Amino acid sequence: MKIAVIGAGAIGSLVAGYLKLQGEDIYLVGNPEAVKSVSENGCKISGCRGDFKVDISIFEMLVSKPELVILATKTQDIESALKNNLSLLKDTIILTTQNGVQAERIAAGFLPQDNILSSIVMFGATYLEAGKVIHNFEGSWILGNLFSEAPDPRVLSISMILDKAFSTVVSDDIAGMKYLKVFVNANNCIPAILGMSMQEAFSDPQISRISVNIWKEGFQIIAKAGIKLVSLPGFPLENVTRLISIPPEEAANIFSGIMGKLSRDPLYGSILQSIKRGRSSEIDYINGEFVSLAEKCRLNAGLNKRLVEMVHEVEKTNKFFTKTELLNAVQGLVS
Repeated sequence: MKIAVIGAGAIGSLVAGYLKLQGEDIYLVGNPEAVKSVSENGCKISGCRGDFKVDISIFEMLVSKPELVILATKTQDIESALKNNLSLLKDTIILTTQNGVQAERIAAGFLPQDNILSSIVMFGATYLEAGKVIHNFEGSWILGNLFSEAPDPRVLSISMILDKAFSTVVSDDIAGMKYLKVFVNANNCIPAILGMSMQEAFSDPQISRISVNIWKEGFQIIAKAGIKLVSLPGFPLENVTRLISIPPEEAANIFSGIMGKLSRDPLYGSILQSIKRGRSSEIDYINGEFVSLAEKCRLNAGLNKRLVEMVHEVEKTNKFFTKTELLNAVQGLVS
């Protein structure tokens, strides 16, 4: 299968690099900086599988018609990525990888729903600079069809290709899993507000207590909206329901311990990685999803709304908050 990966950030570079090492017919599409770096120096991957330098073709736009496009941009960049490459996307399968639950809706504004398949990335990667990424931790790659309840043979055939480099899972309820993945990503806003790694941010139980409350508020909104959450491989629904049901201090200590063991390398989260690159983040599609749902259901999402506002302030000013400033900002919103 001829494959193109659009987006040469952390996940796009990692996916393209590992699949290339497995002999797949694949190339990258990235911005001019990425094209220059990868063309001259290859794609350099380090981390939990060791160090690799992968020679892979990279271009600023699609240059030949692929059978599969792995869309690895941020959600807010989907529209421009598809517009720029639309002439070569007819009858091509598009596999989304984005956090949040809006990627498929945005893609369907440009392509037939039948062309679009969904995925959830559970492995972690950090973008260091153009052409250089860290693979922080392993995890499954979950595939499904958000627009059809019937089994889709294309999902299975693509999973068999991707399984050469990643542990793949085929889901018949990827919608419920995508909403649970919002919870996995919802705490990325904290290190983005503080400008520090997840390990450093969540080593403080007071900061971890904010995270538990993010989940508590989000769970109440999801429940009121009538959305069914489905367990993810390596992240069962009980991870959320248990922590939000025990005393806050105990929950914060447990959460702090979990986050400190995620990766041997500093882990910054997708939101902070975007900010460090001088780009807008996907906060509106993560914590902002809770806020949007709350507005539709006439509910309160005071904590998540405040955190979204703080991330946007960091994006605008390029100035991070201190832990004390963060704690003061959410006072009265955290139990």
